Amino acid sequence: MTAAVYARVSTADQTCENQLLELRRYTAARGWTATEYVDNAVSGTADRRPALDRLVQDAKRRRFDVLVVWRLDRLGRNLRHLVALLDDLQVLGVAFVSLAEGIDATTPAGRLQMHLLAAIAEFERGRIVERVRAGLERARRQGKRLGRRPYDIPDARFEQVAGLSLRAAATQLGVSRSVVHRWRLSGRREASGMRQSGQNQAVAGDLSD
Repeated sequence: MTAAVYARVSTADQTCENQLLELRRYTAARGWTATEYVDNAVSGTADRRPALDRLVQDAKRRRFDVLVVWRLDRLGRNLRHLVALLDDLQVLGVAFVSLAEGIDATTPAGRLQMHLLAAIAEFERGRIVERVRAGLERARRQGKRLGRRPYDIPDARFEQVAGLSLRAAATQLGVSRSVVHRWRLSGRREASGMRQSGQNQAVAGDLSD
């Protein structure tokens, strides 16, 4: 069986060597051929992790049969992210082992543990949704405005940045690019309406002659 070994540390003054020593011993004891994927000085909350991204791509290419980690928090940003990642690997036919938690999804007991993790993640997701809805409802009852703060910028300020790009104009005005874009669209519609009104008046004048 071919294994992918993943290790990660968050800061430059830490080392993955202790994790890798245990992972190497484990895969050797199981008789597995291992390929190592190591993220050094990469936070667990980072959206992009080069070694993990490469691992996922290799999983899609069926380059290994099982993923082995030292501990669950080395792999996932949070429980929901972890379960989603493991679900993707399961669909690809990749098993999972975590040494610290004693999870071995190559066995029936390990697969049961994975189902329990998924159930806990679903419960956590539902609780978050409930808290968000309760917070919004409380804010409404207290008369608080929800959503973005309204902007109060005179047309003259928009006209001053009319020659700039959307990004530059938005930065100078301290608003989002969509605000500048909407203002420019409304200005074009008004100008178009004025031209159309003038044309209609001209036509009416010609007819009256």
